[in-house]
Amino acid sequence: MQEPAHVPVLLDRCVGLLAPALLSDTDVVVDCTLGMGGHAEALLARTPARLVGLDRDPEALRRSTDRLAPFGERVTLVHAVYDALPQVLADLGLETVQGILFDLGVSSLQLDEADRGFSYAQDAPLDMRMDPTTGISAADVVNSYDGRALAKLLREYGDERFASRIADAIVRERQKAPLTSSARLAELVRDAIPAATRRTGGHPAKRTFQALRIEVNDELGVLRRAVPAALDALSVGGRIVVMSYQSLEDKIVKAALVARSTSDVPVDLPFVPEGHQPELRLLVRGSEQASDAEVAANPRAQSVRLRAAEKVRAA
Repeated sequence: MQEPAHVPVLLDRCVGLLAPALLSDTDVVVDCTLGMGGHAEALLARTPARLVGLDRDPEALRRSTDRLAPFGERVTLVHAVYDALPQVLADLGLETVQGILFDLGVSSLQLDEADRGFSYAQDAPLDMRMDPTTGISAADVVNSYDGRALAKLLREYGDERFASRIADAIVRERQKAPLTSSARLAELVRDAIPAATRRTGGHPAKRTFQALRIEVNDELGVLRRAVPAALDALSVGGRIVVMSYQSLEDKIVKAALVARSTSDVPVDLPFVPEGHQPELRLLVRGSEQASDAEVAANPRAQSVRLRAAEKVRAA
């Protein structure tokens, strides 16, 4: 089977931000979203650190195991969702780590393997589980949620203007037969959206598929739990880098980093008392995007927003 094309997003920037905290062979960096292992491989090649890699997708772990095998005992890979980070570190006997990377969203592997059901451009069983061994599928959602719940998740997770129309179309269609095909769902969404709107903004089903994927994998809930846990796990001097690909993710990341990089004393106080200094120092002004050149070479970098911080004080 041909390996899916995999071009890590903002690879050099991620390594450049994390490397100053990874100076020793006793330092540990955690790749919380291992995927195809591109970022992990670069971190291992360019720093002396040990790497702990997490992924909920067994196939991603299998491929990354092969890719990272040359680094031997410097690599520990764990089948886990990244909000399980505290338990993973405890099981490994690690109280703190020096680097943490999140590359959020759906991976190249999941998009490129048609039978996973993530893509509206290819027909496949309507699944969308990042870990296909557990949890509800997209088919379970579209065939069991009532119309109001479907419309709500399409609005909240997909920012879909025509959420109610799409939800009504799904409910009508599933009364004839269960919806089990990604191509059939994409066609249904397209037909539910006014023709004039379909002419712009990319594929009409893009927002619906995003919303279902977020719901199936509890992506926002996992992220809300994971980012604070990751910040707690960083040692002083440790660094975190997070890449988001849609605004809901980026808002969660921004809120967590800003909250811990801001002093809690009144702004008119002439000094900051001991113990009230910010816990983090932001390493990036706002969020960074990929360059035009990188987007041209790797279209999946188009929507990335990178944020990074250094821990300067223990909580």
